[in-house]
Amino acid sequence: MTELNDIMKSFLLLLLAISFNLDVSAQESKAETEQACYLPTQSNVAYSAIAELPVGSPNEVLAYGDGPFQFGELWLPTSSTDTDASNEPVRRHPLVVLVHGGCWLNSFDIRHTHALSTALAQAGYAVWSVEYRRTGDQGGGWPGSFDDIKAAIEYLPELSEYPVKTNRVALAGHSAGGHLALLAGADRLYDFSAVIGLAAIVDLEKYSQGENSCQLATPKFMGGTPAGFPKRYNEANPATLNLHESTILLHGSLDSIVPVAHAQTSTASRRIIEGGGHFDMIHPGTASYQILLQELAKAFAEKG
Repeated sequence: MTELNDIMKSFLLLLLAISFNLDVSAQESKAETEQACYLPTQSNVAYSAIAELPVGSPNEVLAYGDGPFQFGELWLPTSSTDTDASNEPVRRHPLVVLVHGGCWLNSFDIRHTHALSTALAQAGYAVWSVEYRRTGDQGGGWPGSFDDIKAAIEYLPELSEYPVKTNRVALAGHSAGGHLALLAGADRLYDFSAVIGLAAIVDLEKYSQGENSCQLATPKFMGGTPAGFPKRYNEANPATLNLHESTILLHGSLDSIVPVAHAQTSTASRRIIEGGGHFDMIHPGTASYQILLQELAKAFAEKG
């Protein structure tokens, strides 16, 4: 009997230790998000600078589909964890749907926009950051990648149980993610307050004819060239579509991955950021990020 009691005591101590460690991990994650500090930096930052940034952790990871890449990360401002006497959230926050870029390739995933998600949550926005199948994943490429973005947007009403304002939603995408965001906006899949292209690929056909590594990835994403698949490219090309009426394109003048001419291809509103580079859009220490905050504030103010 003594031996059995000792085993039970050991088991209970183990459970307490696990519970304590989980609680500590949650507190550490929250502290990381609160403490991540993004100092002002020069324009035209390198990708390596993004990888070195401190980041927090999402509050929730939610599946919008059955596949391993069909999930979204929900990031919430710290104040959203406060509750009133009835245990209801004190306030709800405007929501940014974020589509990461990376040439549509599965070698670039959602993690490289963790700093942007962290910073937006610090700025008072909830973030629904979307992962999706990419070139190299089963079912990725065209149209599977876009199907995933549409499914993630259709999932938005499910977020109403969290402290987010599902009637005040902006859709933003960076680079290849900007291409997908512009397509989703053009389909009017949701009542977006704004659709924001961050160094977005706007003219898909012209982009596929370029020679940098991301341009060369375009035919792989599309399953061929414009000459071989003209209808496919026409359907997937924001430059040929009626973009969402609240679309704005933010683009750096020194972008060497997606030339600034893409922002000038469309009749959508645009802001060209002098001296800005491709990765400035997802670095919270840059002037480009401050312009993104301005556009979000403007969009949600106009929505009321």
